[in-house]
Amino acid sequence: MKTQGMYDGYPDVVEINDLCKMLGGISRKLAYRLLANQEIKSVRIGRTYKIPKVFIIEYLMRPS
Repeated sequence: MKTQGMYDGYPDVVEINDLCKMLGGISRKLAYRLLANQEIKSVRIGRTYKIPKVFIIEYLMRPS
């Protein structure tokens, strides 16, 4: 599966708004649910989620 070049325009660690865009414009509510359920791995610093881009790609490449 090709992942090289995927999301090149984004930094290595993104926040919730970028996550929403990267997943096709999903709602913030759904994005927070994915993070809370640990379907997408992330790090929480205070009230802010930091999501490494590699975990978003991993989530997308997972077999359904």
